[in-house]
Amino acid sequence: MTRTPTRASAAAIVLGGQRVPLLDRARVYTCGITPYDVTHLGHAATFVWVDTLGRTLRTLGVEPIMCRNVTDVDDVLVEAARRAGTRYDDLAAFGEFQFQGDMAALNVRAPDHEPRAHRYVTPAIRLAGALVDAGAAYVRDGSVYFRGRTVAEHAGLAAGEALRLAAEYAGRTDDPAKDDPLDVAVWQAGEAGFPAWESPWGPGRPGWHAECAVMSLSVFGIGVDVHAGGTDLRFPHHAYHAAMAETFTGTTYARAWFHVGTVTRTGTKMAKSAGNLVLLRDLLADYPASVLRLMILDRPWSCSWDYSPTLLDTAADRLEHLHSAAGRSIAPRESAATEIRRLLAHDLDVPAALDVAIDSGGGAARQLTATLGLT
Repeated sequence: MTRTPTRASAAAIVLGGQRVPLLDRARVYTCGITPYDVTHLGHAATFVWVDTLGRTLRTLGVEPIMCRNVTDVDDVLVEAARRAGTRYDDLAAFGEFQFQGDMAALNVRAPDHEPRAHRYVTPAIRLAGALVDAGAAYVRDGSVYFRGRTVAEHAGLAAGEALRLAAEYAGRTDDPAKDDPLDVAVWQAGEAGFPAWESPWGPGRPGWHAECAVMSLSVFGIGVDVHAGGTDLRFPHHAYHAAMAETFTGTTYARAWFHVGTVTRTGTKMAKSAGNLVLLRDLLADYPASVLRLMILDRPWSCSWDYSPTLLDTAADRLEHLHSAAGRSIAPRESAATEIRRLLAHDLDVPAALDVAIDSGGGAARQLTATLGLT
């Protein structure tokens, strides 16, 4: 006869102060790339952290179901293809191929689901119609606009700051068809030179925030356990994505948010427009992937940080100490392994877990090496 345990508790992970109890699986959605350019360190930091989150969940006895989208229908992508003199979908396919190679070189595991926006146009049309029916969106000149004023308020942003961020992310705040500059297109009316699909409101294309909402909802259903992405996407992208999903489902979209800190260079966010990119392929030409991963991970995941080449040398030294500790032949210390799991379960405290592993050595160090993807 099978005996029922007298005491049991769910696995749990804390992210950003939010405790998330889990059973046997965790649904993790990550905002992926718009595939029009090469992978830089800022991209890599987000995806290495998400990969480490998945590896940590496995050590806690929870199987992560990972979804990372590809935004292959996007105005920025179309404009980049136009400058390059090629088709937007050809540029997207080439960019995605390069990105996947970069992630494999960095020992980032492929996601279980990798939806591409161009395959989710019909769900985007259905979402737009549902939002109109709910009174949360309106039709104007062939476009469908989601009402966004309350989204900014819910995010705790003053109107001026919300407008600045919306404009920075191509929010078309000056669109005269909108009732409010903070409204966003769920469906954008067709324009010359942009891809278009038929809809009840005429030809057009889905909006950026709507694309992520429908891909997440289509893969996972009404919500996710963790939504991950760079902290720079907190507003407007994540805020509108969640608002659309919650209006559609009537329930909370994400149980926790995993906003990874921004990587800067001399104090400026790493971006092509700033001319300060550090390309992943260049770093991997000089350093092993394990050193790059440890440079990214040996810090609080939510904090932004400034890159300098000396950080790689520091990470290489730290990795050597970890490998030396892992090679020590000592009696197993279950308490050390338990402490490492506790530290990782509490906001992915990698620096403290490294200290324990290096001090304890043996199996505890080997366990952490695997969990951090440093093998």
